Amino acid sequence: MPGIYRRVGLLLEPCQTFLSLRWGKVDTALLTSVQMSATTGLSGLTIQEAAETTGWSARMLRYVESAGLVEPDRSVSGYRLYGPGHLQRLRTLRDLLATYEIGLSDVGFAARLQSEPELRSAVEGWLTTEPERPQDVPAASWLRWEQDKHQKLLVPHPVHIQESLEKEIA
Repeated sequence: MPGIYRRVGLLLEPCQTFLSLRWGKVDTALLTSVQMSATTGLSGLTIQEAAETTGWSARMLRYVESAGLVEPDRSVSGYRLYGPGHLQRLRTLRDLLATYEIGLSDVGFAARLQSEPELRSAVEGWLTTEPERPQDVPAASWLRWEQDKHQKLLVPHPVHIQESLEKEIA
C-alpha cells in the first residue's frame, strides 16, 4: 500500500520537527515502527490512490460501487477506503469483462439476478416460455392482433399527458 506509507512519510517529517522542538531528540525508529490498522484511519487506499493503482478512473470506481459490485470501506470521515480485497475484486472484474466481452451493466444485472429471487424467476420464466397465440385470436389474425397491442402500448397514457401539460404550465 504505497499510498498509505507516502502519507505517513509526509506526516512524519513535520511531527519529528515539532516533537524535537518540544522535547529534544526524537527516536525516529519508534515513530516509523507504528503498524497501520483500522484505528489509525489509514487502513486503505483513497479513491484516487485506488484509481492510480488499478487503472480505473475515480469516476468509474464510484460507478462500480453504485452498481453494488465493489463496495469499499469508509473512513470515519466518510472517505472511501480500498483494501487488498477490494483491489483484487477490481482486478478480477476487469479480467471478467475482458474475457467474456461484457460490460459492467451485464455484471450488475447478474448480481441483481442473484440477490433478487423474484426477478430471477421472472427472467427465467420469460426465457423458457414459447410464444403462444391467444385462444380467442384466429391464427390468420394473430400478427395483426400483436401489432394492435403494440400500438396501444405506444400511445401516451392520459395521465402522463396531463402530467406533461401541468409541468409545461408551471
